[in-house]
Amino acid sequence: SSIPAVYGEKIVLRLLDASMSQMGIESLGFEPAQKELYLHALNQSHGMILVTGPTGSGKTVTMYAGINHLNTSERNISTAEDPVEIQLAGVNQVNVYPAIGLGFAEALRAFLRQDPDVILVGEIRDLPTAEIAVKAAQTGHLVLSTLHTNDAPQTLTRLLDIGVPAYSVASSIHLIISQRLTRKLCEHCKQRSNLTPRHSPKRVSRLR
Repeated sequence: SSIPAVYGEKIVLRLLDASMSQMGIESLGFEPAQKELYLHALNQSHGMILVTGPTGSGKTVTMYAGINHLNTSERNISTAEDPVEIQLAGVNQVNVYPAIGLGFAEALRAFLRQDPDVILVGEIRDLPTAEIAVKAAQTGHLVLSTLHTNDAPQTLTRLLDIGVPAYSVASSIHLIISQRLTRKLCEHCKQRSNLTPRHSPKRVSRLR
């Protein structure tokens, strides 16, 4: 992204780690119960999985890990992204380009004519996209997508607010993942430390 500023052009580069294309669900840092919920939803033949959170909370990585779990030669997987951030072997990835009439909704309509098993939508931004995603989830396709909401209940409210009927929301959504990124200690240099009430009374009381 670039923009002309008073003292010259301001440029921001987003560096992507290509190793994300090989990331598995076990690398996401989920608790065992959370991991099982995600795997159970991924193993369904239809329905919708929504990954939610603010910008930079790892939503795309979580979806890609799910796609990696599903990516076999027997499955027809199609994605509509803005843009395609990481190339995945064996997956039909499409860059949406609204300027030429290829938005998320248009890509989804095209996917439904190509006998997909799994559909990934980079983001549900409007009612047309939401309606087609719900239709796909209700007609034998597994759909993964994201929403910029702060928690799982707010995700349901957002879908209702943009005009998706309540019965469609109830019948199509199988799982909502609301997540944040947290810092992780270095595996090579972390050191064990004993906490005492003197150091952190509130933290120690929570651990008991």
